[in-house]
Amino acid sequence: MALVLNIETATTNCSVSLSKDGETLVLKEDHTAGYSHAETLHVFIDKVFKTAGIEPSKIDAVAVSKGPGSYTGLRIGVSSAKGLCFALNKPLIAISTLESLAHQVNIDNGFIVAMLDARRMEVYSVIYNSNHELQRGIEAEVLTEESYANILSEKKIYFIGNGVEKTKNLIKHPNAIFIDEKLPSANEMSALAELKYKKSDTEDVAYFEPYYLKDFIALKKKN
Repeated sequence: MALVLNIETATTNCSVSLSKDGETLVLKEDHTAGYSHAETLHVFIDKVFKTAGIEPSKIDAVAVSKGPGSYTGLRIGVSSAKGLCFALNKPLIAISTLESLAHQVNIDNGFIVAMLDARRMEVYSVIYNSNHELQRGIEAEVLTEESYANILSEKKIYFIGNGVEKTKNLIKHPNAIFIDEKLPSANEMSALAELKYKKSDTEDVAYFEPYYLKDFIALKKKN
């Protein structure tokens, strides 16, 4: 049983939670468009501690969303998490961004595809069954009208994440169910971080890096 600070910055949602024994005590997040993580993350961290009435030194671990996702967002979140771990002498727990996103969906049958928007018609995606058991690992995939056709012919698929908008313009199968306007949140990290803490599944703070999935490519500004 642990008291964990959870940090999620992989998308435009800057999200921080404080959890105890896998249950979220306090959640602070900003869903507005655009990345304001550099300005708001440490403000949110301070607010969750003050709202809970808990001193930072009392936590047992820091959990961070490891990616895939925004290069800049992940760098900010991981750098902050590592800084806290060093300062407080606490272990670091890494949570898959897409796994925590998939846990926003609770179904009895079918599959869950958690997906984050990438460039053009590409998404970062993963497939879980209705028990949140991994069915296909994380991939960078280019979407077409035939994507997931073999699964959709037999089962419903619940698509979630900011990759949904481009997906529903392509896939028109009746078994495709699209959950709009959902982003990864530190709320779902709470239970996952507790499980990892119990197993002592932690990272080397000095050497841990975000999981980008693809190399960062700097785009030139248009004149």
